[in-house]
Amino acid sequence: MNVSRNMAADPGRGFDEAVLGALFSDCPQPLYVLDADLCLAGFNDAARRDGAFPLEGALGRPLGHWAPALHHGPVEAALREVLATGTAATGIEVVAAGPAGTPVRVLTVSAYRLGVTGDGVRGLALTVEDTTDRCRARVRLEVLREAGVRIGSTLDLVPTAQELADVSVPGLADMAIVDVMDSVLRGDVPSVESLGHRLLLRCAGYRCVRPGGDGDAPELGGVLEPTLTDRYRHILVKRQALLISGRTPEEARATGHELVPEGTAHAHLAVPLCARGGVLGLVRFYRPFTPVPFGPDDLRLAGELARHTALCLDNARLYTRERSVARILQSSLRPPHMPGHDAVETAHSYLPSSTSGDWFDIIPLSGARVALVVGEPPARGLRAAVTMGGMRAAIGALASLDLPPEEILERVHELVTRLDAEESRRPAESQDTRRAGTSCLYTVYDPVSRRCTLASAGHPPPALARPGDPVSFAQVPVGPPLGRGRGRYRSVRTELPEGTVLVLCNQVLLRAAGPGSAEQLERLGDALRPGDRPLEEICESVLKSLAPRPDPTTDGVLLLARTLALSGDRVASWTLSNDPAAVGEARHRTVRHLRRWGLSELEFGASVVVSELVTNAVRYSDGPIVLRLVRDHALIIEVTDDSSTAPQLRQAEDDDEHGRGLSITSQLTERWGTRREHRGKTIWAELAVPEGEETEAAS
Repeated sequence: MNVSRNMAADPGRGFDEAVLGALFSDCPQPLYVLDADLCLAGFNDAARRDGAFPLEGALGRPLGHWAPALHHGPVEAALREVLATGTAATGIEVVAAGPAGTPVRVLTVSAYRLGVTGDGVRGLALTVEDTTDRCRARVRLEVLREAGVRIGSTLDLVPTAQELADVSVPGLADMAIVDVMDSVLRGDVPSVESLGHRLLLRCAGYRCVRPGGDGDAPELGGVLEPTLTDRYRHILVKRQALLISGRTPEEARATGHELVPEGTAHAHLAVPLCARGGVLGLVRFYRPFTPVPFGPDDLRLAGELARHTALCLDNARLYTRERSVARILQSSLRPPHMPGHDAVETAHSYLPSSTSGDWFDIIPLSGARVALVVGEPPARGLRAAVTMGGMRAAIGALASLDLPPEEILERVHELVTRLDAEESRRPAESQDTRRAGTSCLYTVYDPVSRRCTLASAGHPPPALARPGDPVSFAQVPVGPPLGRGRGRYRSVRTELPEGTVLVLCNQVLLRAAGPGSAEQLERLGDALRPGDRPLEEICESVLKSLAPRPDPTTDGVLLLARTLALSGDRVASWTLSNDPAAVGEARHRTVRHLRRWGLSELEFGASVVVSELVTNAVRYSDGPIVLRLVRDHALIIEVTDDSSTAPQLRQAEDDDEHGRGLSITSQLTERWGTRREHRGKTIWAELAVPEGEETEAAS
C-alpha cells in the first residue's frame, strides 16, 4: 500500500483496513487518491506497475509534477467540479506521453469524491484505464468512414489520389505518397507481363503533417526514381501489401525524410493499388514523427483504403478513357473547318467542357442559299458522339434534297423514333443510349430574297441583331424534341436586311446568360455592339458575355452568321410565257447577259442547259415560266414552273425521241437538282465559272 504519511497517521480516516488492502494491493486497475488540493495522497500497486505516470517521489505533490496530462485545464477543471459537487465524472479521455522512445497512450479517467467529514472534503479517488487500442480502433473506423465519403468524389485520377492522401493523414500515417502508373493517367492499365519490366510511376497525391508546410514535397506528376521502383516491383507483381523496415537514401530524398531528426524514421507501409485484375499504382505510408510503429491493424486499414481508392481510380481511368475516345470521335465527326459562303459571313466557337455531342453545321444549298444548323443530343460520352454523327449525316442528306426546314425535322423525327424503337427491343440497351430528346434548329437564308426560314425541334430560337435595331429573339414555333411526342413542325419566314447578325447557340449558353430573356437580350446586345466589328471579335465578346465561367459538365456551342446580299448586278430574272417560242427567247437572254458579265466561255453550255430546262417546263406545266441566272461561286441557272412533278434522270435508248434533256444537263453542269416551291417546283443547275472570272465576281 502506498499512501502519504499524513493520511496514514490520521486516526479519523474511517477506512476499513481490509478494504484498503484489497484496493491498494490486489485491485488490477490503477487507483490514485488525491487530497482536497489535488495532491497525490496514495496509489495502489497496479498504478506503479502500469507506469502511466512517474510516481517516484510523487506523494504529496500536485498534478503538474507527476501527471501533466491531468494538469491540463479542462481535465483539472472536471476534477475540481467533482470535489465541489460530489457528482462522479467518468470517461475523461487524456493523452499521456510516456518517457522518450515509448508510445503515446490514451487513458480514460474516472473520478469519485471520497466523502465529506467535519473537516470538509477528504479528496478524490481516480481510476485509470488504458484505452489506447480502443481509441486507435475508433480512429481507424473514422478514417474508413471518411474514406467512403471523400474518396472518389470526382471522376478525375489526380484528385482521387490526393483524396486518399488527405484521408489517411494523420489518421493512419504522418505522411502518405500516392504513385500512379503513367499508363493509367493516359487511360490504360499495364499488362501483368509488363510489371516485370521497367515501370514508370508518377506522384499523384501527397500529404504530410510535418511542421512548416510541404516545401520539400515530391512534385506532383514527377517520376518515381527507378531504384525505388525496383524496390517495390515485388509488391506490384505479387499485389500484396508489405511492412518495410528501413529506408534507402533515394527514398529519404523522395519523401523528405532527410529533414526528419535522426532516430525518428520508422518502418513504412507499401500497398499496391489493384482493381478489376489490374495494378494501377502504389501508396506508401510513413510515420517519421510518431513513435508508434505500424502494426497488423494498420496494415489491414491501409489495405482497405487502397482497395476502395483503386476502384475509384479505375472508375476515373475508364471515364478518362471514354472521354478521350468520345472527344476523338467527336473531333473526327465534326467538320475540320467551316466553308466560306457568299450568303453569310460566319464565326463560331466551341467550349469542349464535357463530352456532349452538341454540334453546328453550315450547309450550302442550291440557289446561293445556306442552311445554318445547331443541335444538342441528350446523351453524353460516346453515345452523344454517335448521335451527333448520325444527326449530322441525316440532316446533311435531307438538306441536299432541298426539302423545307419543317419537313427535314419531321423526317429526322421519324428516323430517330424508328431507331430508338429498334434499340428498345434489346434488353441490354438503357434509356441513356436513346437518341430521343435531341434538339435541333434548322435555318435557311436566301441572299437573293434576303429571306430567312426557320424551324425548331425543341431548340431555343436564334437571336437577331438587325442593323440599327435592338436585339430580339426570332418568333419561331418550337416543336417537340426529335423522337418525342408528335413530330409536327412549322416554319416561319422573316425578312433580314443585309448585315443582320444571327446568334445560334445551345441551351447551355442561354442558361448561363441569365434566368430570363430580358437579361439574356441585354447581355447579347452589349456583346454585339458595335456590329461592324470583325465577326470573330464579336464571337469572342458574345462567348465571354454568355459564359464567363464555363460549366465543366456541359459544352457550349456558338455560331454567328452575318447576312450578306447578292446585289442586283449579280442576279437576272425573266418571266416567260408557256410557249415553245419561249425557249429561243430564254436562250437569247441568257447569252446576252453572260456577255455582260464577261462569261462568254459559258455561252454554249448555258444555252444548252437553258434550252433543255425551259423546254421541259413548257412540256409539263401550264402557267408562266421564270428563268433566273445567279452569278455566285458558280453560274446558277434556275427554271421555275407551276408543275409539282419532279423530273427523273434516266438513260434514253437509241430510238427514243425524248428523255435526253436531263442527261445532257447533268453532263454539262457541276450539279443539278430540284426543289419544291410554294407552288410548283424549281429545277436548278450549276456551271463552274473559270477561276479568274470567279475571283472577279467575288470581288
